[in-house]
Amino acid sequence: MPGLIGKKIGMTSVFSADGKNVPCTVIEVGPCVVTQIKTADTDGYEAVQLGFEEKKEKHTTAPMAGHFKKAGVAPQRHLAEFKGFNEVNLGDTITVDLFTENDFVDIQGVSKGKGFQGVVKRHGFGGVGQSTHGQHNRLRAPGSVGACSYPAKVFKGMRMAGQMGNQNVTIQNLQVVKILPEHNLMLIKGSVPGSKGSILIIEK
Repeated sequence: MPGLIGKKIGMTSVFSADGKNVPCTVIEVGPCVVTQIKTADTDGYEAVQLGFEEKKEKHTTAPMAGHFKKAGVAPQRHLAEFKGFNEVNLGDTITVDLFTENDFVDIQGVSKGKGFQGVVKRHGFGGVGQSTHGQHNRLRAPGSVGACSYPAKVFKGMRMAGQMGNQNVTIQNLQVVKILPEHNLMLIKGSVPGSKGSILIIEK
């Protein structure tokens, strides 16, 4: 589906028509420029490559500089491909006007990295043991992870402590609450992956 590249600005809240306080995420969406149009004849599939945020040419590799020069646009910091665009040309600028209020969108981003975490925080385990009578060192332990004589191994996929966060996450069916085209801003109901300043992919 068609979409745009954006940047997470932060969170706020607005009041709905019935007086409810709605938490919203503020996203800077576009403007994005068309840097490449892929066709089935030349690339094997149809898609449109969009660029977001200009950068200096001295920070661009020679092959990418030639790629942007062919499209007639300034070097872009972030690139992404989208399907479903019709009648677009190289160098065209697509703004937040692609979306309308009350649309439903899918947003993809990289979640916040939380480092190495135990099973209580990572998987929601309740912990084992007692909090009294000397059982103080097993409160947040994972418990048994496998059987002894059979199968005599730990099954693959067993939930254990480990790296948490810093993964690609897609949240579907988020509602567009408000659009501010003069500032290229969009207000999305609820939260989205990532921290402030992280790059997001917003698709219809």
